[in-house]
This record gives sequence, structure tokens and C-alpha cells, in this order.
Amino acid sequence: MRSFFKYFLNGFLIVAPVALTIYILYSAIHWLDDLFNLYELPGLGHVPGLGLLTAILVFTLVGYIAKSFMVRPFLLVAERVLHRTPLVSIIYSSLKDLFDAFVGDNQKFNRPVLVRVNEEAQCYKMGFVTQESMAVINHEALLAVYFPHSYNFSGELMLVPSENVTFLDLPSSEVMKFIVSGGVSRL
Repeated sequence: MRSFFKYFLNGFLIVAPVALTIYILYSAIHWLDDLFNLYELPGLGHVPGLGLLTAILVFTLVGYIAKSFMVRPFLLVAERVLHRTPLVSIIYSSLKDLFDAFVGDNQKFNRPVLVRVNEEAQCYKMGFVTQESMAVINHEALLAVYFPHSYNFSGELMLVPSENVTFLDLPSSEVMKFIVSGGVSRL
């Protein structure tokens, strides 16, 4: 009976991540198909994934148009309106900052560090420097370090003395994967 359970558990550990990945991808494509309502094309019938293709094309077109010098002023005005609208500004600015932190020219999680949190016990945490100086709050010697939580879309921000911070010469994507996996992933 123990062998049966052992084989079952081994099979589960192999099949579950693959099945969940396929399910999440299928659900995302299905959601995009529903969003763009592109299930049926005349003469072709149901074409799965057409919503994903449409989303890619729309994002690319918007990105291309946004780079135009003629459209830029309109985008700046629209962004200013979103930032000044009550309640909308909180949602918009939070989401914009989150996306900017991970993607684009102003990535924030690109400086991985090792922070000593307890000198006596020699305990360390891995995180990312988001601000070099906290002079704005009269603490120039402190750095803002973000520590993502494992297996979660959350984290904590700590202000730590610069002498407790060691910059790591590692790719930030690998450090993020290591932290989010709870240290299971290899660096």
C-alpha cells in the first residue's frame, strides 16, 4: 500500500504542474477569445486563440502609435486626468507603478541584494533595492529594499542601513525566481 501511495504522489508531482500550466494557458486564451468575441469567423467557424492573436496585435499597434510624437501629448494629458481623478488615481497609479517595476524602461527590481537582518544569528534576506537614499525622510544612510514573499504576489518594504546590504552580481530574474520559489529554484 505504501508503494501505491508513493507512486501516486510521484505521479501527482509530475502531472499537477503540467496540468495547471495547460489549464491556466487555456483559460487565458479562452478569456481573450470571449473578450474579443472572436469565436466564429465566416467560412472558418471556431478559431481558438484568435483572441490572443488579436490582443497581441492590438497591444503592438497601441505601442507603435504611442511612440508617435503626435500622439504623445494626448497620452500625457490622458495620464494627467487619470492621476487627478479621485479613486481612479489610486487604482491607476498603483497598477502603472507595478507594471513599470517589472516591465519597460524603468524596471525597479533589477538590483538584487543580500541584507543582514540579524548580526548575532547571521540571518540574511534576499531582496531588491528600490531607492538608493531615503533623504526625503531625512535618513540618507538608509536604502529602500523590497523583499518579495515566497509563493505569493506580495512582499514587504524595509528601510535598512547601507552597511547591512551586499549587492549581488546575479541576474535579477534568477534572484526573483529563487525568492518566489521559497529557495527551491537554483540560482
